[in-house]
Amino acid sequence: MRRLGTAAAVFVLAGTGVLGTAGAAGAATGPAGTTAPATTCATGWGSGVKSATGANAEPLKGVRTGRHACYDRMVFDIGGAAGKVGYHVGYVDAFHQDGSGQRIPVGGGAILQVYVSAPSYDPSTGKQSYAAEAGKPLPGVDLTGYRTFKDTRFGASFEGQTQVGLGVRAKLPFRVQQSGHQLIVDVAHTW
Repeated sequence: MRRLGTAAAVFVLAGTGVLGTAGAAGAATGPAGTTAPATTCATGWGSGVKSATGANAEPLKGVRTGRHACYDRMVFDIGGAAGKVGYHVGYVDAFHQDGSGQRIPVGGGAILQVYVSAPSYDPSTGKQSYAAEAGKPLPGVDLTGYRTFKDTRFGASFEGQTQVGLGVRAKLPFRVQQSGHQLIVDVAHTW
């Protein structure tokens, strides 16, 4: 009698496992002919100016970008930065080079101007640490296939800060955050 009870329990558990797996598979793929649910993206970042002060004096080493499901990302690598990195990020009607005031055309439906409190040169030697030229696209940054980012332009490195123009599809929400020695600017794909 005990063997029969054990066998019945095994069948019940096995059946539950099969049904549970079938339910999970159906939930993952959905009914035939439908697509997976869309990614929900938080866009409560706003599009107003964002800034922070910081006492960083380390030079900018590089700039890179990345594509994500809900936003495009630009990362400023400030090698050896300790503590808070200062920044000032906001939309502008036209991008003007810091220092000279010369207008630099930036492609896209809107221009996000980024100031990072890190020079593109070593302050102690004057040697360039980030090889960018005024008015030119950022070196090594390829925006092919990006949903939101459309263009980049180097403005200047003037009085201890670096200026970049980021052309985006439209005036979309953005956020700025710091992770270690990196300053990160994310621009959402939608409102």
